[in-house]
Amino acid sequence: MRRMVLCVLLLVVSCRAAAPAPVNAELERSVSKLVLATFNLPPWVNVKITERTPSKEFPGFDKLSVVLSSGEQKQTREMLLSKDGKTLYTMTMMDLTRDPQAETMAKIDLQGRPVRGNKDAKVTVVVYDDYQCPYCSRMHQTLLKVLESYGDRIKVVYKDFPLTRIHPWAERAAIDSGCLAKYSGDAFWDFADYVHSHGGDLQNSKKPLEELDRIALESGKRHNADMAGLESCIREQPSEQLDQSIAEAEALGIDATPSVFVNGLKMNGAVPEEQLRMVLDKELQ
Repeated sequence: MRRMVLCVLLLVVSCRAAAPAPVNAELERSVSKLVLATFNLPPWVNVKITERTPSKEFPGFDKLSVVLSSGEQKQTREMLLSKDGKTLYTMTMMDLTRDPQAETMAKIDLQGRPVRGNKDAKVTVVVYDDYQCPYCSRMHQTLLKVLESYGDRIKVVYKDFPLTRIHPWAERAAIDSGCLAKYSGDAFWDFADYVHSHGGDLQNSKKPLEELDRIALESGKRHNADMAGLESCIREQPSEQLDQSIAEAEALGIDATPSVFVNGLKMNGAVPEEQLRMVLDKELQ
């Protein structure tokens, strides 16, 4: 369902109980037709008024609670109806004491994840990544370019969200990278760089899982990781951390990769470099 247009902005709202007014079928039909047409909603969306009460904030209007539903999906919107029943306004209440970006970042667990850039930077870029996704590889290359000029002012963190139904070796790559993250952040990024730049070779490999393990072990050796621990981790393929990352992504409404968050601002897909720089500059200001 499409987001409703903001017509009335409420800066301060205090709600008190008021006696509900009756909702007649004719009013509900009129509201339904108007809402469907105005917001170009499909005809199977059901529109129902669940409550009508006098508005304390806007004298001369009643407040309508309008429920839009389609199957299991449901949204409730508050609207204003003039006393003469001739004018309907939509409204969105906004609590200026909230910081929605901070609320989003609070839902993302960065503990133990390798950081690229300045670990103390005030701007955090979080990428939900799939090693077998070509668009993720494109996003990875864009971030490498951006880090050349923003490296001391931002930090980049990767979380895993492999789309296993269409990418058969993405889960293995995610777990292998998680093993590397446990023993060496540098080895983790070495692995990420290699896999994202050699995805075609892995696609053509007859044994991509063994190849991923080999790449991970070589990355660990290059960066002096604890090889006994790394080998054991890669052999056992623990999935707890990956499962948590997937659950976290789904709770954030992610259903595709890459998904990028800049200080909690969500961007979908392989974000063009110019657009990413615009968002970073805004957040740095």
